[in-house]
Amino acid sequence: MKRTLLTTIAFILCVSTLRADEGMWIPALLQRNEAEMQAMGMKITADDIYSINHSSMKDAVVLFGGGCTGEIVSDQGLLLTNHHCGFDWIQKHSTIEHDYLTEGFWAMTMEEELPCPGLTAKMLRNMEDVTDKVLAGITDQTTDDERAQIIAENIKNIKESAQKDSQYKVTVESFYIGNQYFLMYNEIFDDVRMVGAPPSNIGKFGGDTDNWVWPRHTGDFSIFRIYKDGKPYKPDYHFTISLKGVEEGDFTFVFGYPARTNEYLPAVAVNQEANVIYPVVVDLRTQILNIYNKYQEKDPVVRLQYASKHAGLGNGWKKWMGVIEGIRNFKGIEKKQAFEEAYINWCQETRARMKYMHALRDLAPVYEEYEKYRMATTYLTEAGLSIELLEYAANFAKLAEVTKDTPQEEIDELIGELKEATTVFFKDYYQPIDEEVAITMLTAYSAAQPEDFRPEILNEIDRKFKGDVESYVDYLFGKTVLTSEEKVMAMLDNFKPSKAKKLAKDPAVVAVNSMMDFYVENVLAKSRECNEKINNLRRVYMEGQMKMIPEVYPEKRLYPDANFTLRVTYGKVGGFKPKDAVTYGYFTTLDGIMQKENPDIYDYVVTERLHELYDAKDYGRYADKDGSMHVAFIAGNHTTGGNSGSPILNANGELLGLNFDRTWEGTMSDLIYDPSICKNISVDIRYVLFLIDKYAGCTRLIDEMTIAE
Repeated sequence: MKRTLLTTIAFILCVSTLRADEGMWIPALLQRNEAEMQAMGMKITADDIYSINHSSMKDAVVLFGGGCTGEIVSDQGLLLTNHHCGFDWIQKHSTIEHDYLTEGFWAMTMEEELPCPGLTAKMLRNMEDVTDKVLAGITDQTTDDERAQIIAENIKNIKESAQKDSQYKVTVESFYIGNQYFLMYNEIFDDVRMVGAPPSNIGKFGGDTDNWVWPRHTGDFSIFRIYKDGKPYKPDYHFTISLKGVEEGDFTFVFGYPARTNEYLPAVAVNQEANVIYPVVVDLRTQILNIYNKYQEKDPVVRLQYASKHAGLGNGWKKWMGVIEGIRNFKGIEKKQAFEEAYINWCQETRARMKYMHALRDLAPVYEEYEKYRMATTYLTEAGLSIELLEYAANFAKLAEVTKDTPQEEIDELIGELKEATTVFFKDYYQPIDEEVAITMLTAYSAAQPEDFRPEILNEIDRKFKGDVESYVDYLFGKTVLTSEEKVMAMLDNFKPSKAKKLAKDPAVVAVNSMMDFYVENVLAKSRECNEKINNLRRVYMEGQMKMIPEVYPEKRLYPDANFTLRVTYGKVGGFKPKDAVTYGYFTTLDGIMQKENPDIYDYVVTERLHELYDAKDYGRYADKDGSMHVAFIAGNHTTGGNSGSPILNANGELLGLNFDRTWEGTMSDLIYDPSICKNISVDIRYVLFLIDKYAGCTRLIDEMTIAE
């Protein structure tokens, strides 16, 4: 059975009549896509992109910080990624005296490059198909529990054996929902320093209003450098940068680390995401963001403190609104249902396929059961733990449980961690915001979750405060010690086990413990149980799709969902028509920034220096052949979260720009892909270089790069 399945995978990946644009392809298997890519215009080979026998492009692409992609653009480890990927570090290094978010940051020498403790870059060195080894010992008679145990033991043995002979960190990753496995060898760099970033008026131009939409005018880039053994890293490969720009219909490909997609979900699951869970998240985040906006507009200090928090909440908030709209407009659920009808018909043709049909049908009741627990989790994370005080108080749970028998070294370690967390927390904390968020979120939490299935603290608000959430919040913030950095540090400096009971009674600790206890006692186990059932059923359903699709839909491409492993996706540059009488071109220019300028709205402020360069048309060698300064462009590459910062490359493998977003109409692409509206947005590398060179005057960085005129 395993051999037949792997043959099917190989066949599917080799199909030559696949539609361009869609797909997230495993680089080690890219030879199977080479003919199609070259037919679309690519002038290099798959071996140039991924090779273990010589340096290749994979040696210049990294997973940046665990959530984005970065690319190496010099022989001294210079690395580009998005501004929003480097945002946390720009914010962490910012102070009122040195506000790098507002003013930008440019290290004019290597000595000025800023260390970023905890920031890592991960580079794939090799990957090996180990499916047969992982599934060894599994038969049609193996139960789900036995299967999990066998796979876990096999993976443990594979990793231990591989690690003995490797200098790299090894992992085993699952593809096609447990139907294929790869052993990954990754090099981890733990010395990554901040080199440069434009001001937010450039790097985040348009803010939440423009986020996820086209046309876009955002200079979304930041610059870092990888160091190894205290010296700039000498990579095996770095990208050449093209100044030629793009034309309609040009072949492009994106090389990066897409995070998570779920292209093969059943209709019942898509409906739960788009019509049950996402609307709740959007509503709660809308209320929080409105509060943030109100206070940030009043005070520049608060604006700086909450910039990263706002960006983190706002990114998902707007994306999920787009997903909801896209699924509805695209009739995504109806199309999933139509596919499932064809799938069931195919299953019914032979008795051997009945297990695939049962897997699909059995998913519906499990998702129905799961919904209750997903809603409880959603309100806990999006409402309860959006109260910063409670999220912070969760750090004190262990300290509140120590006794006289707890080893002193363990207590000292806890206190050290808490002091560090306290310093970080209060640096960017504004209590009036948190109090208003608490009132708003606890009100929503209480209204949405039934009395017999919610944290006891919500029922106590009803009993002890007669349902008056505002009075409870006054009590919470007035009585806790955790709103004062001075008091917290004094408590930690003088902490003894005898004081643990008092800490356990702190209102903030009581509240967050109530929420977490409810989750652990009533939600966690059932969620895991439902997830286990879903994963087992989806694995069989996926196996069925992998066999059915080549027979019934030979033109449909099948590729593994994104899972934060290195992938290649390819398509062509071009505009699109999202709705009747609306047509978008494929690039934007600096003219558009000036047209959007509004000095009264922070996200649309244009800096004086950018104005000077624009008025003088001083674009240097970075201007397009039409004389304008191109800012961004769109293409049909299948991307998702994690692809932020990914290099977008031309037919020769030269860097054209940095992928940073998708179009609003196509944000549903994590669930359902439509190439007519699912487009990726990239900042033009010429705009990046123009800003580094002409705007910032940081020519030393330009001199490092290999540039093709």
